[in-house]
Amino acid sequence: MGILFIVLIAGILIYRSFAKEKELTRYTATFLDVFDTRTEIVGFAVNKEKFAEDAQLIKDRLIYYNQLYDIYNDYPGVNNIKTINDNAGIAPVEVDPEIIALLEFSIDTYYETDGAVNIALGSVLSLWHRQREIGIADPERAKLPDADALKEASHHTDITGIIIDKEKSTVYLSDPEMSLDVGSTGKGYAVQRVMEYAREKGLNNVLLSLGGNISCIGTRIDGSNFRLGIQNPDVYSDEQYIEMVDINDGECVVSSGDYQRFYEVDGVRYCHIIDPDTLYPSDEFAAVSVITDDSGKADSYSTALYTMSLDEGMAFVKERDNVEAMWVMHDGEKIYSDNFKEKYVK
Repeated sequence: MGILFIVLIAGILIYRSFAKEKELTRYTATFLDVFDTRTEIVGFAVNKEKFAEDAQLIKDRLIYYNQLYDIYNDYPGVNNIKTINDNAGIAPVEVDPEIIALLEFSIDTYYETDGAVNIALGSVLSLWHRQREIGIADPERAKLPDADALKEASHHTDITGIIIDKEKSTVYLSDPEMSLDVGSTGKGYAVQRVMEYAREKGLNNVLLSLGGNISCIGTRIDGSNFRLGIQNPDVYSDEQYIEMVDINDGECVVSSGDYQRFYEVDGVRYCHIIDPDTLYPSDEFAAVSVITDDSGKADSYSTALYTMSLDEGMAFVKERDNVEAMWVMHDGEKIYSDNFKEKYVK
């Protein structure tokens, strides 16, 4: 889900002599109107007009995916995930191939993570979302979802009920009570596709952060890696960053944690990351960060690892090439996968 923000270091270095020779300057664009989160683009260009053009190309592509993967809003002329949910048990919905690609990726991820990431969990997640919204708006009314309602909703989360017809480009939910929620995969997958598109269009030396889903093309203009600060999940700490990491061309960083989207009931914090086995929020870790070469995988893996035990998560990472992770415990202890520090902590 990638909700825990990874903060871009404000002082990303530019070697002035190099920049002058190449006549490139660092620019930053920030906006809040895509995927309901903060987006930041860092790039280098000959002037602000060229950077604005490049940033707009990225933003327009993000808007395209935002509309397709939205589960809450309708858009004129667009059949999106909400449209599929609205037609559950009624009729197949003809959709953009990019929706089918996301769903196929998410289904593969479901089986890869033994169900830890399940986009068919929408009926359960909606109950938690409703109570979280109430609890945030009025803490005195904060309460947990009804246990029986959660159990009933869990009967409508069978991922095999997603029927995809690639020839007709349609998606049908066979269970009328099923709903899709792509929060665990959608943003990361969108970032990956957007950066692939930007690369095809010739963009280079670009860093994109979509709500903490961070990916880069190339390096800084001096050839050095992009340096990022992973935000400390302990909001009361004087230390803003829990770790500093360097990433290179095509690498991605995504974190999942318990302090960005949560509410409290009787003094207990309940975050938005729900364990499909218990139907309740996971609480073993304060945060999990994943670095790999695919933002969609980094997003889904960070969610999966957050719901797994530490031993399970360590084994999961060890079985995969080019995947490293860092777990942050509630007492601030950091636990790393085998090569995390060697590869990324400079």
